[in-house]
Amino acid sequence: MFWSKPCSLALAPDSPLRIEEPKFEGFKRIMLKLLLFYSKQSKSIRGANVIYRRVISQVDKPAIYNVFSLEKTFKTTFSLLVLHMWLCLRRLKEEGKEGVELGQYVYEIYNHDLELRVSKAGVNLLLTRWMKDLEKIFYGNIVAYDAAMLPEAKQDELVNVIWRTQLESV
Repeated sequence: MFWSKPCSLALAPDSPLRIEEPKFEGFKRIMLKLLLFYSKQSKSIRGANVIYRRVISQVDKPAIYNVFSLEKTFKTTFSLLVLHMWLCLRRLKEEGKEGVELGQYVYEIYNHDLELRVSKAGVNLLLTRWMKDLEKIFYGNIVAYDAAMLPEAKQDELVNVIWRTQLESV
């Protein structure tokens, strides 16, 4: 089923996804400090943007659609996005309070991006209803993934849940 060779998940040094914090000196640095550019919240929001862009880069890769013979539609992209967001949020949750806070920022960026994707898909009417439905699906999938990871879950439960949420709905 999988024909591609394993590869490193580390970003290449010249990757457009690699983000370096700008290093300002003198007056610019003072002004940015006054404007709270270096505040914990501002740094977290910038970090959340970086994380979400990496999630999107994985979801938008054509290889995953080719391997599973998935048609690139809003529904399949949304399902993959939910799966990747769950992986990301679950990992952040393990980092404690700061991870949960960062995860909240990532989730807010996800919601904004999802609204844009729904609009691009041509669902401008009843956008709020669509967003509520998509949010229910998101949380339903998250609960199912979490339940499949519990120690008392069957050994192949996660595989079954992913199959049910990703591939059967297509």
